[in-house]
Amino acid sequence: MSRQSKSVQVKICGLLTPETVKAAVEAGADYIGFNFYPRSPRYVTPQKAAELAALMPASVLKVALAVDADDATLDAIMAALDPDILQLHGDETSQRLVELKSRYGVTLMKAIPIAGPEDPIKSEIYRDSADLLLFDAKPPKSMKNALPGGNGLAFDWSLLAGQKPEIPWMLSGGLTVDNVREAIEATGAEAVDVSSGVEDAPGRKNPELIRKFIQAAKAVDV
Repeated sequence: MSRQSKSVQVKICGLLTPETVKAAVEAGADYIGFNFYPRSPRYVTPQKAAELAALMPASVLKVALAVDADDATLDAIMAALDPDILQLHGDETSQRLVELKSRYGVTLMKAIPIAGPEDPIKSEIYRDSADLLLFDAKPPKSMKNALPGGNGLAFDWSLLAGQKPEIPWMLSGGLTVDNVREAIEATGAEAVDVSSGVEDAPGRKNPELIRKFIQAAKAVDV
């Protein structure tokens, strides 16, 4: 019996306007992310994120992105947005994830920055504490004002060869309409995440690029 193919899941991250949220929903996004990292050009307040999330059907999952946030910050995010997934994009330890799971009972996604062959292996420490992993490009130390993610950088996808974790994972980092098919085919990713790759400028999403990216990703069977 042949294996039944399925379409790739797509997460659009860092949305700031009703127009872009509606574009992502209409194009078939599976996840929409809201960025609560103050240094990011995609930063949104918990109240604003809640207003945007009200435009989403329950079938599209709400993701809250935080970077080494304290409990008070996360409490405010959880209270306003009630996200389906909490995406941790900083240096959070496995023990911190255990604490957050106990505190909020929410699905946890841990970002793993990738630059060299030793980096994918680091995901092992989150095997028992994370529900999802996100493999993203690690910015070089020489990059000025680098963010934890959303820098438009891709990593060498071959680094994931033979390093697939046991828990579900997404691919991120420098993905665009032009390379998302290649990225999926190279890594076997069943879910992809994009932010800067569908922008005209940092923080300014392009609705048409959102539509084209989702269409391109979902055209690839996995």
